[in-house]
Amino acid sequence: MKILYAGSALAAAVLLTAVAFWFSSDDDSFVRLDGGTFQMGSDRHYREERAAHQVTVGPFEIQKTEVTNAEFAEFVAETNYVTTAEQDLDPQNYPGVAAYLLKAGSMVFAQPPDTVDTNDFRKWWRYVAGANWQHPTGPKSTIDGLENHPVVQISPEDAAAYAKWAGGRLPTEAEWEFAARGGLNDADYTWGKDYDPSQGWKANSWQGKFPSTDTKDDGYHGTAPVGSYVANGYGLFDMAGNVWEHVSDWWVPFHATGGNKNPQGPDKATAATYANPAFGPMHVVKGGSWLCAPSYCLRYRPAARQQAETSLSTNHIGFRIARDVPS
Repeated sequence: MKILYAGSALAAAVLLTAVAFWFSSDDDSFVRLDGGTFQMGSDRHYREERAAHQVTVGPFEIQKTEVTNAEFAEFVAETNYVTTAEQDLDPQNYPGVAAYLLKAGSMVFAQPPDTVDTNDFRKWWRYVAGANWQHPTGPKSTIDGLENHPVVQISPEDAAAYAKWAGGRLPTEAEWEFAARGGLNDADYTWGKDYDPSQGWKANSWQGKFPSTDTKDDGYHGTAPVGSYVANGYGLFDMAGNVWEHVSDWWVPFHATGGNKNPQGPDKATAATYANPAFGPMHVVKGGSWLCAPSYCLRYRPAARQQAETSLSTNHIGFRIARDVPS
């Protein structure tokens, strides 16, 4: 039995084509979407989000929340999986990269005490040996008490491995953005056109002067438990903020506008032409994170997109999974 949900009255004037959705009664951790046609991308914000264009996606299911530490721990316990952050990198595959960057570890946000040049991300990112999903900010950190927070320090390869184990896959960028919009076509945010935090926090993002001062007005510094903020029109949580989310597409710094039915993104070879040869082709991440601030990274929006290295993880990137709908 499946329980049908009608589109909300809020979306009446801006509903996408074919937006009926429902929760599966045998697994309420997923939402089924019938798919439809929507405007993907944006011409109003960052260059890499252009060009806005019409895209059609077919039916699929997507997880209501980001994958949590507890869920990822179950996967590791059953499979003995070792994440990329827990493995030394082969120097032959990374010529010219400093030896310390090849040690098992990952990137960690390091809040500077004073104002810094926001054009230089090295002022607040550090490579920390021993940082991984179980120790997200370094060897002395822990996920005890954070079981319901999104797992971080996950590479695209790790996310895909979990998805396969769980009987799913990573969503495409088009599927993810369709889901994030929640039935609102061309709105800037998952909840509508505007954002006034004085009316209530709608996403886990940075408050204060980035990156030196986080006032934690929403109650969190770092990740928040999944589902802490209001769901979008499709019943999906944290499609804006909290953590960036891996999708299956390779990265190029723009939207290709051809092949707009169930687009899969560019191929790896095309992505490689836009990549630093030292690091190779990148993957797309979506949705912004707790480190996004209006003054620096206004990317807690459905159209927002950034690049993520294939073999490097951070403490502000996680994921959720999708599943195919039987035909």
